[in-house]
Order: sequence, then structure tokens, then C-alpha cells
Amino acid sequence: MSRLLNSQTHAWLKVFAVSARHLSFTRAAEELHVTTGAVSQQIKQLEDRLGFKLFRRLPRRLALTEEGRRLATVVDDAYQAVGLEVKRLRSGVMSGIIRLRSVPSFLNKWLMPRLPRLQARFPDIELHVTAEDSSTSLREGDFDLALDLNDGQTPGLAITPLIEETIFPVCSPSLLRGRPPLRRPEDLAWYPLLHDVTAWRGSRDYGEWEHYLEAIEAPSVNVHRGYTFNRNHLTMEAAIAGMGVAIARQTLITNELETGALIAPLERRVATGMHYGIVYAAGALDDRRVRAVHDWLVEEARRPQPIR
Repeated sequence: MSRLLNSQTHAWLKVFAVSARHLSFTRAAEELHVTTGAVSQQIKQLEDRLGFKLFRRLPRRLALTEEGRRLATVVDDAYQAVGLEVKRLRSGVMSGIIRLRSVPSFLNKWLMPRLPRLQARFPDIELHVTAEDSSTSLREGDFDLALDLNDGQTPGLAITPLIEETIFPVCSPSLLRGRPPLRRPEDLAWYPLLHDVTAWRGSRDYGEWEHYLEAIEAPSVNVHRGYTFNRNHLTMEAAIAGMGVAIARQTLITNELETGALIAPLERRVATGMHYGIVYAAGALDDRRVRAVHDWLVEEARRPQPIR
């Protein structure tokens, strides 16, 4: 096989591919900047080398034999594949699988709407996405990049901070009907509370409410009551359904406030001291594909966000 497909044969195959595309030695010669006679001679030499005819010479035109048609398809596919790969290499296009882990709420509300932009920029990178609660420890080797909500402490791993999280109370407008006004923190005593018990890594069951009320120096309010959920989106759905007042995260409130599904009865917003960040092992960014996705996430986090 190596004797059959030597450098000379490869040169003849190029001439054959152009001739098969045009079904004309004259037009092939024009494209290759040689004479028609040279094209005809090289096709004959290729046929002699292969041991079968590639063209039927008809009056005023050429036609591929069955063998020629099959070979033309394979050769054309091969040249297209080579050309596409060269184009990719020249333009820095990357391909392969990147394992991305994310806390479910951030994945659903922040990342998912943005993924089409990643796909458009890097169409040959295949993202394998896993949703894991922040209560599940980050273990090196389980992912290439992880999106996590934490205080910046990731022992044994590096982290790039993305977005500082702020929180504030929200509820459905329907919840306020027939109840005392909700204008001050102490008014919360008249309302059921909703809790996300997995708010961030190491958080307490009622940690979001406790942190918020302590930060605004609110009078004593009993927050150890109401419904608890282990997903942020479930807590928000309960709030939309009018079940109580929940703590919303600025990053994860998309259009609920704009549509009026939820309102923010108390104006104060409080930083949690937690950041969404990209976690990765030392040396992970040496892989240019991982670096590309990492840098894209940083770019997305820096995009101006609408004020809600």
C-alpha cells in the first residue's frame, strides 16, 4: 500500500480530484495552471498505477466510471477534511471535551441562558455539564472547571472570583393581600418565611435570613420557622406561589422582578461575602481549551447586567 500511495500518487490524486469536480481536463488545467495535456497524462499514469479506469472519454465530455466515482468521493472528503483542519489550526479553533461542574441554581439561572454564546464561539468544544450542590465537596480530578459559591477558600484548588452575591427579601404580590403591610423588618413577624438550606458551602439552615437581618441591624425577628428547601429555584417557586417571603440572590433573579412575579418589599440589599467563582486544579489552565472556557466565563461575568 505504501508503494502504491507514494508522493507521486498523491500528486496525481490531486489532479484527479480537480478533474472529477469539473469533469473536464481543460478546466482542471486552468485551475492547476498546467496544460490540458499534462492533466490528461497524469490521469493516465494514475489509472495505470491503480489498475482501473477513472474516466470514460466521451465525445466533448468526460464521465466518471463507477470506480472513479467512488474514489472521487473518498478523495474529495479527504481533501475537505484536511482543509477544514488546517483552517481550524490557523484560526486557533479548539476541540475536545471539557468537564464543567456547577451548583444547580447558578447553572440554571445564569449559565444556561449564556451557553449558546459559548457554543457559537467554540463549536468544537463539547461541554459535559454536571450539576452538584455546594454541599458536595470539590475533588480534584472530578472536573476541569467548577462553578461554585463560596468564600474564596478552596484548599488545594485555585479559584477565579466571578460575581459577588447580594441578597434581599422577595415575595409574591398576592402574599401581601389581606395582611399587615410589609415595610420594615419587624413586619416579617406576620409572614411565613422560606429558606434555602444549601445557600452556600457550610451555610446553616436559616443562614441567609440570619445574615440579612444581622447586616441591616434589624430588631430581633424569629427566622427559625417556615418552609425549608434544598434548592434555590424551589425556594423561589414557593415564593412565586405565594407561600411566604424568601431571600433572593441578585445573580439568580432574572426576570421575576421585571414581570412582577416577585417584588422586593424591603429596599436594603446585603452582600453575603460569598462569590461565585471558577474553581480548578493547579495547572488546569495550561490546557488552552480549559483556558478558553475559563476566560469566556470571566468575560460573561463582566458583561453589563440589567439593573433590577
